Amino acid sequence: MSGRPRAVVLLSGGLDSATTLAVALERGFAAHALTLSYGQRARLEVERAAAVAAALGAAGHRVLDVDLSLLSGSALTDATVPVPRGRSGDEMASGIPSTYVPARNTVFLSLALAWAESLGAYDLFIGANAVDYSGYPDCRPEFIEGFERLARLATKAGVEGRQIRVHAPLLASSKADIVRRAVELGVDPGMTLSCYEPSPAGEPCGACDSCLLRAKGFRDAGMVDPGSGGQSSRAN
Repeated sequence: MSGRPRAVVLLSGGLDSATTLAVALERGFAAHALTLSYGQRARLEVERAAAVAAALGAAGHRVLDVDLSLLSGSALTDATVPVPRGRSGDEMASGIPSTYVPARNTVFLSLALAWAESLGAYDLFIGANAVDYSGYPDCRPEFIEGFERLARLATKAGVEGRQIRVHAPLLASSKADIVRRAVELGVDPGMTLSCYEPSPAGEPCGACDSCLLRAKGFRDAGMVDPGSGGQSSRAN
């Protein structure tokens, strides 16, 4: 690790963030993974994140508990709000879904930025994707660029002239491209969990937006998803 620049990588335990961690490592960073446990339905993704960080050789991995219970109305944090299922691609792209957690990526990147500055790191990585995604406003290029400007204005490192960078290496990739990149970089997709509402045993539902997009990605890449549990391969 000596001599390598440090970076903080947001790692959720899903395929996109695992691939992003692999990209950061490939680029020569000593990648410190940060996982947020914020009351999400898919609590198992925190365990998957730890396994991915260890398997890929992250320089470190921290799990931070953040209470986002005051943010009501999201299907990912509020058990009274159903997770959308069986939606078409057009439906996913038509508006902001109920799985949107208010300002989540802003909160997560802010925490990653604070930890990065304390580590002497000036690079942040996030697995945001603006191609095959469910309409989240904080997965767009404009958001990434805006947060990078904020990071340079809001930190001691930025004021002193450090070029803080926010990397979103998958931003313009299709899900099929991400699948291929993951395999190329040695990520085991079977270790990752993308489902919004998996079973207690970690089986994906196969019908939520995330499962459907993942299934389409593997289908378009001509590969079988080892983490499908026999379900996502049947999703339309």
